[in-house]
Amino acid sequence: METKKDEGTPLRGILCLKIRQDMKRIEETEDCFILDFNPSDSFDIKRLSFSGDDCEEGDKDVAIIHETGQVACRDYPHPRHLCLNFPFGSTPNASHCDLCYCYVCDKPAPCEDWIFSPAHCNAKDSDFWKSMKP
Repeated sequence: METKKDEGTPLRGILCLKIRQDMKRIEETEDCFILDFNPSDSFDIKRLSFSGDDCEEGDKDVAIIHETGQVACRDYPHPRHLCLNFPFGSTPNASHCDLCYCYVCDKPAPCEDWIFSPAHCNAKDSDFWKSMKP
């Protein structure tokens, strides 16, 4: 009996990007990849090196003037506890952006129970809140 040789597979390997500096090169060649870092994390300016005649001591201001690509938890609908515009825990949990939705109700924030006990604005991925889902 003759077996048919595989002509290929629709499955592709998953690329996990660990270094921010490789991001631009990978974006040009890959449709989808996993980031092993948060692209919205601020960087430590002390780790930057400044050199050259046009950079005087004390003149170390950095400004980001352009950004490409989209970030899922900022630019697409997302549960409130994953919002990058209003980080959970460091901003009031009742605050939300236009793309936040209630983790419990799956409705746009604010839902009917957003600030009432138990306040859905505090919902996150935990056993307690999972048990509250309909």
